[in-house]
Amino acid sequence: MTATSGTETFRAARDHLLAHRDDYDTAYATFEWPRPDPFNWALDWFDVIARDNDAPALWIVEEDGSEQVRSFARLSARSDRVATWLREHGVRRGDRLLLMLGNQVELWETLLAAMKLGAVVIPATPLFGPGDVADRVLRGGARHIVAGAEHAGKFGGVPADRTRVAVGPPVPGWLAYPAEGADEGPAFAGAFEPDGPTAGGDPLLLYFTSGTTARPKLVEHTHLSYPVGHLSTMYWLGLRPGDVHLNISSPGWAKHAWSNVFAPWNAEACVFVHTYTRFDAAALMRHMDRCGVTSLCAPPTVWRMLIQSDLRRLRRPPRTAVAAGEPLNPEVIERVRAAWGVTVRDGFGQSETTVQVANTPGQAVRPGSMGRPAPGFRVALLDPATGREADEGELCLDLSARPVGLMAGYRGDPERTAEAMAGGYYHTGDIARRDADGHLTYVGRADDVFKASDYRISPFELESVLIEHPAVAEAAVVPSPDPVRLAVPKAFVVLAEGWEPDAATARALFAHSRARLAPFQRVRRIAFAELPKTVSGKIRRVDLREAERAARDGSATPPPGEFRDEAG
Repeated sequence: MTATSGTETFRAARDHLLAHRDDYDTAYATFEWPRPDPFNWALDWFDVIARDNDAPALWIVEEDGSEQVRSFARLSARSDRVATWLREHGVRRGDRLLLMLGNQVELWETLLAAMKLGAVVIPATPLFGPGDVADRVLRGGARHIVAGAEHAGKFGGVPADRTRVAVGPPVPGWLAYPAEGADEGPAFAGAFEPDGPTAGGDPLLLYFTSGTTARPKLVEHTHLSYPVGHLSTMYWLGLRPGDVHLNISSPGWAKHAWSNVFAPWNAEACVFVHTYTRFDAAALMRHMDRCGVTSLCAPPTVWRMLIQSDLRRLRRPPRTAVAAGEPLNPEVIERVRAAWGVTVRDGFGQSETTVQVANTPGQAVRPGSMGRPAPGFRVALLDPATGREADEGELCLDLSARPVGLMAGYRGDPERTAEAMAGGYYHTGDIARRDADGHLTYVGRADDVFKASDYRISPFELESVLIEHPAVAEAAVVPSPDPVRLAVPKAFVVLAEGWEPDAATARALFAHSRARLAPFQRVRRIAFAELPKTVSGKIRRVDLREAERAARDGSATPPPGEFRDEAG
């Protein structure tokens, strides 16, 4: 595959960010989004950097220690083969293909192949049950399915008029995914011919959001918005050509595409994956040492489990480390810095976008801050009451300088799209606070922030304090109806191993809260319970709020298992 004008336009923007990877001010002031059209990232970028390139592009280490390594050149040739095979079985440009595979080589092959065909991919996590699977197929309009053979039984409720491809052992009624063969050497690399150019605005991905507050929405991304848009993610991660990048994420969610596909391959880095059935911090660090991982991205839950282990087991810490998915508590940052000499950097984005705000490499990280706007993003904080800019308000993106890394819209839902894009801004639904130097601090989802005694309460700020106590593994704070204060903060707490869910533990947490929070912020009620979560692992505070409201129902009697701070 030869370079095109789109390739060179993309490369120039990529190289500009690499050249200023430690100079945020210059990068932000001078970066301009490339908008190549036509553009097909798999053909015009991946195949170009893969030509005669035997460097590892994908490295998967299994739980038993076995591993699979694929070079850029081999993945390019294999995805050509898979694209040709899918075309032979009816997959056409614009067709929707539901992809439900674990972290296995075929996932990346199929994604590249679908991109080359111009098909639209609907990623789905293997954690889904039959109901979720049927919903994704039908609401997403999928005509083709590629799934692990072990999950074929979940598709029983899906109408039969779909192409079904099983990866793994044969499944009756399903096509067998094409095995690697002798015809896939270097000579095969030119066998695939696209049926025409791909417009940059053509749809590429349809993501169902994780649904923390409502029914999952169907987010549409184009051949520009995620492949090109993730230049901002590459910049935040601090990736360089030749890096070995480990992102701990499940397939099926947007974060997997962020850091397991587009950002590392934009940088010509290797995607590293460690599969496991149960998280083992010691095993993870052992593989990181052996394989030379230079960059680590993990959700806060994993970081909290890591710091409960002996971080000093890792002899060669990564050069760069970030957290994503939910805001990271300051205690974790300090513990990792003390053990590894590396500062874990926060970033903010959504399924609807790439990284919007981040602590980028080379910049001093301010405790609690998620950083400054990423190159290519103009951020405004709008007061929800007045719609005017303020130092605290809803984090919005200025559409007069529309960033490439923003979704096309919510597929099949023009009203919700119009609401999200109202007034010349994309509205994230998240509240942030800005300091005098332009650094932004996450306050919470607009739906989660509440008032108590006329004070605005950020659940995240209270949860960050609670998690500092050794008894707390996880915490979620919601408003609990109160006849005097309207509402008071109530914490639902998952205890760390060795702590009992009793009055003594509750008293210790209340004392911890009183010592570290202003009186209006103090946690007044505590319950020990498991937290409701989405399939992707995000806490559904909406469920806790509704359950708390129902439990009160006008009654002053505390529900069973609730402890109250009696200190006033």
